Amino acid sequence: MAELETKKTTVKKSSKTVEEKKIRVTLIKSTIGYNKDQARTAKALGLGKINSSNELPDNDAIRGMIFKIKHLVRVENID
Repeated sequence: MAELETKKTTVKKSSKTVEEKKIRVTLIKSTIGYNKDQARTAKALGLGKINSSNELPDNDAIRGMIFKIKHLVRVENID
């Protein structure tokens, strides 16, 4: 039997603290009457009831989720 060689990779983390941009997402309309998938997306964003809001990192994954339910939410940039 031949031995398999494995390579180890090291990832260096920067000691500098990088400030992430944040956005506040608020549910302004009920998910009743909409596709169940949209209700699950709102729940995944941490939005359970109308007028509930959550501060989330501004990245592509979150923006994609917001795009899916853009008719149900309000988005604000946090400085």
